[in-house]
Amino acid sequence: MAKGHRSQIKKGRNEGNKDIRPKAHARFVRVSDSKARIVLEQIKGKDVSAAVGILTYSPRYAASVILKVLKSAMANAENNLGYDPQSLYVEEVFANQGPTLKRIQPRARGQAYRILKRSSHISVILNRKE
Repeated sequence: MAKGHRSQIKKGRNEGNKDIRPKAHARFVRVSDSKARIVLEQIKGKDVSAAVGILTYSPRYAASVILKVLKSAMANAENNLGYDPQSLYVEEVFANQGPTLKRIQPRARGQAYRILKRSSHISVILNRKE
C-alpha cells in the first residue's frame, strides 16, 4: 500500500545518490566556453596548489575567473565538509555554453554584421587524495 507521498519517496531515493564532493560554479561569465576550456584542461587532475600557481601566472582572462571559482571550491571543502585544503586535487572541470548576446555591427552599403558575445557556465569539482 501507500508508503508516503510521492515527493517524499523520491526525496528518500535521491538522498542516497547525492554527490558530496566540494564544488563551485560561476554562471553567466562573459568569456566563451571554448576559451575557458583551454585553461581548464591545464589544471584538470592537478593538486590544488599547483592549479592555483598555473592560474595565477596564466596570461588569459579566463584564468582569473577560474581562479576565483577554484578558491571558492577550496573554501567550500574547508568550511562545509571539513577537508584539509592541502589534500585536495581538481577532479572535474567543465565549461558549458551560456546565453549569447547578439549585437549588430554596421557595415558598408547599409548592411549589418552579427556580433555574438558569448558567455559560459564554469564548474570546478574537487576531491580528496586517498
